Amino acid sequence: MLEHVDPFIGTAPTELPPAQGLAASWWWPKAQIGNTHPGAAYPLGMVSACAYSGAYPTGYGRWDLATEGLPPQIRDEDVASGFTHFQQSGTGAIRKYYNYFRVTPLTEPLDALGREFPLIGEEASPGRYQATLGNDVRCVLTAGPKSVIHRYTFPRHRDARLVIDCSMGGLQIPFGETVPVAASLELVAPGVARGHIVVEGMPLAVHIECRTPGWRQLLWYDRRLMPGGSRLDFDAIRPTTLRPFGFMWAGPSSPEEPIELAIGFSLRGTAQAERNLHADAGPGAAGRFTRRLSATEDAWRSHLGALSIDTGNADRQTVFSTAFYHSLVKPAYAADENPFSSRPGPYVFDLCTMWDIYRTQLPLLTALFPQRAVELANSLITVSEEEGNFPIGYRMARGADRFALQGSALAHTLFADLDALRLPGIDWELALVHMHADLRRGLGEDFLRSGLVHPVTHTLDLALGYHCTARIARRHRDRVLAEHMDLLAEQWRSAFDPETGLVVDSTFYEGGKWNYSFRLLHDMRARIGLAGGDEAFIGLLDRFFGYGQPPVVQPGLAPDRDELVAGYALHRFEGLNNEPDMDAPWGYHYAGRPDRTAEVVHAIVENQFGTGPGGLPGNDDSGGLSSWYVWASMGLFPVAGQGTVLLSPPSFREASMRVGGGGELRITTSGFREPAPGGPAQYVQSARFDGHPLDRAWITTRTLFRGGHLHLELGPEPASWGAGHRPPSRTHTAETVRSEP
Repeated sequence: MLEHVDPFIGTAPTELPPAQGLAASWWWPKAQIGNTHPGAAYPLGMVSACAYSGAYPTGYGRWDLATEGLPPQIRDEDVASGFTHFQQSGTGAIRKYYNYFRVTPLTEPLDALGREFPLIGEEASPGRYQATLGNDVRCVLTAGPKSVIHRYTFPRHRDARLVIDCSMGGLQIPFGETVPVAASLELVAPGVARGHIVVEGMPLAVHIECRTPGWRQLLWYDRRLMPGGSRLDFDAIRPTTLRPFGFMWAGPSSPEEPIELAIGFSLRGTAQAERNLHADAGPGAAGRFTRRLSATEDAWRSHLGALSIDTGNADRQTVFSTAFYHSLVKPAYAADENPFSSRPGPYVFDLCTMWDIYRTQLPLLTALFPQRAVELANSLITVSEEEGNFPIGYRMARGADRFALQGSALAHTLFADLDALRLPGIDWELALVHMHADLRRGLGEDFLRSGLVHPVTHTLDLALGYHCTARIARRHRDRVLAEHMDLLAEQWRSAFDPETGLVVDSTFYEGGKWNYSFRLLHDMRARIGLAGGDEAFIGLLDRFFGYGQPPVVQPGLAPDRDELVAGYALHRFEGLNNEPDMDAPWGYHYAGRPDRTAEVVHAIVENQFGTGPGGLPGNDDSGGLSSWYVWASMGLFPVAGQGTVLLSPPSFREASMRVGGGGELRITTSGFREPAPGGPAQYVQSARFDGHPLDRAWITTRTLFRGGHLHLELGPEPASWGAGHRPPSRTHTAETVRSEP
């Protein structure tokens, strides 16, 4: 699958063929760009590296900040002033940014530092990025778990230079700059340097090796060299007094002798950064880049090999492979790197954010790589111990931007999914302590007092958090806690208006009441009853998804207020342009209409994803969007925190998952027709699991985790399959466990 990945998908504004059929009635209010980058990264690694232009939001590309419609262009062509590290992937407006330790190859004087060179001949594949700058220097990057290795091919020159700017970070847009508040740089041996900076309250250390015969190394400050100097220290940097500073290596170059620069990173000091580099790439310089690139490509090949599909369509293969790749770029795993504790153990950052990834990307990690999910859970416990709550968003920054407006108690779904799979490695007594405490913090206090909090979506979050906590408490024989949590989980009802069948009027974080009214709650049976029963609920869904409605016009560049107000007044599905309603298509399952789910999912998969830089309908958000595609195109959808996987017609004749339980889930079909954007949906006529009839449109996560053979007979017309056996609601959780196929 590795050879089919295109890391450039999502790096430019959305450019998809005109939507057809049902999808033409959806309205996409948020930024129409994937905000991905094509840089070198290791699967779930700590570091990424890419060309740096200062553009929004990763530092790569030509685009300015945008929250609605198409992003404005701030560069006429692709340019770069160097290559930076710690890019985020697919995020939107998250306020603080990375891009530390910019490396610039120069054949010009140091005064040229910061100049934007044309970026020519870009190529990228998993673990590898390369491009030529306008000064004819070719750069190739690869990344390890905690390191990046640069390889530069200079033209013949008597005094070529590699310059590292340690003073810059962030973006070249208003309020996008990140300034270190302290720094220390040191030359420690020929070809070896080290240093650290403190940014956003976090200490970031580097160990750098550039062992090139005939080259000299120097420190520089304010674009002036410091011959003979071996150390620079700054203990109170202010934005008003900041002058650029960093390292430089210089000497004669020729096209026949590439220059390699290896950097190890750590949040626990330069000695650990050195150990990290040597663990990733070995202590010797000879062949280091080739070894690291080969090992990283092998790691990607192994991770991407967890899924396979059978399709003769090259574009479909590219879209699926790239979606899976983007699902494994974040979060950033940095074991034994917690800068605020000396204890060994997992440490994970770049959760950007739980609101984006808890429904799709985290369940994918849990299904395929459960040990990584366990590491994440333990890291969340550590963060809760240190900061007093589970984060909604957690970056390489200290105690800021917790994204509390987005949601509450979303980590609880991850813990519930892990517990349902009986995975080892978690102290469940300790986990329950933090889960319970987290539910009482922030808006949780108001929830306990009144049973209803605003934004009203937090009422649904907290009720689900109580449900997840009850599930875990019950399995670990804490009946008193479970019963208490169950009562509080019932408070989801206060969020709905029985007169409309929708959530009550409130404020909302992106979207509106219609976008949030069709979440897959833990008691969908009662939620549908509150709306007036199956037919009434289906009617609301049909209106939301635009059945029978004419095509709409999407927001363009810099949409004005009137355009946005008119669009939001449609109360329409956002077409996977944003996260609030990404689970809504499966609401039909709970009302006995999996055929409707099949139609909506078909329209999304076939219209909203494509090849090329403009192939995503919105921010990928750390793989939240891409992992939705992975699940849906395989005909699966996990209901986060509830132990259920919903089934629908797949987009491929055959597919398989190498699940973490040690087996393989193989999905085969009969009667399959290759889907097309304007073509009809396919419908499941009957199903068998391991040879036994399966008359319901769902399985448990434990079933998926063990693997097996799911065979679906497909046809061109809706059938009764799955209509009579609804997915489980809270009122019959025990039945769910007993009736696994």
